Formats: sequence, C-alpha cells, structure tokens
Amino acid sequence: METTNLISQDSVYKNWLKDLKNRFRQVQLKAIVKVNSELLNFYWELGKEITEKQKFSNWGDGFLQQLSIDLMTEFPAIKGFSLRNLKYMRQWFNFWNGKNALVQQAVAQNENGQQAVAQLTKIPWGHNIAIISKCKNHEEAVFYVKNTISQNWSRSVLVHQIEGKLFERKGKAIHNFEATLPKPQSDLAQQTLKDPYIFDFISLTDNYNERELEKELDTLNI
Repeated sequence: METTNLISQDSVYKNWLKDLKNRFRQVQLKAIVKVNSELLNFYWELGKEITEKQKFSNWGDGFLQQLSIDLMTEFPAIKGFSLRNLKYMRQWFNFWNGKNALVQQAVAQNENGQQAVAQLTKIPWGHNIAIISKCKNHEEAVFYVKNTISQNWSRSVLVHQIEGKLFERKGKAIHNFEATLPKPQSDLAQQTLKDPYIFDFISLTDNYNERELEKELDTLNI
C-alpha cells in the first residue's frame, strides 16, 4: 500500500496518468461523434426516402403512421422511430435540401453534397431539430450550426442564442465549417456522449446474436 501511495504521488506518473485520461476522453468522443454521424446519415437518407415516397406514391396520410408502427415493432427500444421523429427527419431533409440550401449549393459548385451533410452530423440530433424548428432561413441556420461546433454549445445555450437573435446582431453567417471535434469537457461533448438517440441506436436487440455481429464487423473490416 505504501508503494502504491508513493507511485500515485510521483510527478512523472501523475503527468502520464493525466495524459492517459485526456487521450481516453478524446477516443471516447471520437467514437461517439462517429456513431452520431452514422445515425444522422441514416436519418438523412430516411428523410429523403420518406419525401420521395410521399411525392410519388399514393399511400396517403397514413403512410408515416404505418411506417412508425412497423419500425417500432421491429425495434421497440428505438425512440427515433416515433411518428414525431419521422416527421422531423422529413423536415430536416427538406430544410437543407430546398432551394438555395446547403446541399444544393454544394452540388451547384461541383462539391460533394455528402460533405455538406457531414457538417450537420457533427452535432446531436436535438441540436439539429432546434435549428430547423427555430431558424427562419438557411443562412441563419448555417450560422448556428457553425457556432454550435466552434463554440461547443449545449442545446440550451443554442436555443438561448437563437431566441436572443444572435444571428441578427452578428449580421453575417459563416459558411466555411471547421472539421473539429467538440472539446472533451465542453457542454456539447457531454450532451453528445449522453444523447439517448445514440444509446438507442447502438443497443442490440435480444435476437441479434454474436455470430451475426461478427459477420457484419468482418464485412466492414473492423
């Protein structure tokens, strides 16, 4: 016990331990941000497909309700397949894919539209919902996405800034996103780590056995 206490007080050991903790937090955050991106990419594609199905099919108003029922029957623990959230996916896709929106601008400039979408997936789903629900136009929304990433805003701070009309006071949106991660100790990082949509997304159902998981991981070369 005495030896252990001596080690814990050693300055070289303490500095190394501090570095290990910081590196582990960074690895945690990178993993969660990756999961968040995968989830939101799925939401984007589902929002796109819902929009297309409703445009070109004759399934009627009950389509989304039936889709929600069927998906939640298969994945009962997943909150993201609620009717309300399916509507948000459709709204999210249409907001950013509309006339003069971020994705359309990227395509027009011969850029990869998916790279533009990737910027939106850097922040949690709740932040995205707040932005498309409260912002009047695309330019304002871009401003808040950018600042959420650069300033590491929590959702409550984001909403406060939108309602406080920060965009109008600043007067200029920044369109160039930075490829940065949230700071490990920031409010944005902590909310990303605790996002219930992410935990639902990565949880496996009872009938998803180990062999199926290993097969898919091999396919992905992980």
